[in-house]
Amino acid sequence: MSKSLLVPFATTVLVRDNCLCLHVQRAARALARRFDEALRPLDITNGQFSLLMSLNRPEPPSMSMVASLLAMDRTTLTAALKPLERRGLVDVLVDPEDRRLRRLRLTAEGERLLARAVPIWKETHAEVDAQLGANVPDRLRADLLALAQDGTRAAEVLCVEA
Repeated sequence: MSKSLLVPFATTVLVRDNCLCLHVQRAARALARRFDEALRPLDITNGQFSLLMSLNRPEPPSMSMVASLLAMDRTTLTAALKPLERRGLVDVLVDPEDRRLRRLRLTAEGERLLARAVPIWKETHAEVDAQLGANVPDRLRADLLALAQDGTRAAEVLCVEA
C-alpha cells in the first residue's frame, strides 16, 4: 500500500539534486573525514587543527576573536578547547588589561604538534586541490566566502589581528 505524501516525491528529488545547503553539508562532511583521517596519527581532528592554527599568532587572541574566525559561538569554542587544554596544547589566560576577557595561547607542546600537523595538512590539501582541478579551488573558496554570512569579517579578523 502506497502512502500519500503531502510533499510530492518529485520535490524530494528536486531538493536532493539542487539544494546548495545539502551539497555543502555533504562536501563538508567528506572533507572533514578526509582531513580527520590524515591527522589521526597526531590524535587531532580537522576541527582541532583549525582551532590550533587560529591560535598561531604573535599575541594571544581573545576568545571572541577566535570564535568569530571559526564561526563558532563562545560556548562551542569553550567545549572545543577543553580536550586541547587537558592535553596541554592550549592555555586559557586572563587578559592583564581586562580581567573579564580570556585570551588563548598555544603551549610549546601545542606549537610542536601544530608544526607536525602542517605538512600533513599541506599534503592533504594539495590532493584535494588536484582532485578539483585547475582554478577550481580558488573559485570555490571565493564562492564559499561570499556565501558565509560573516566570512568577510572572519577574514578581516585573521588579517588585521595576525
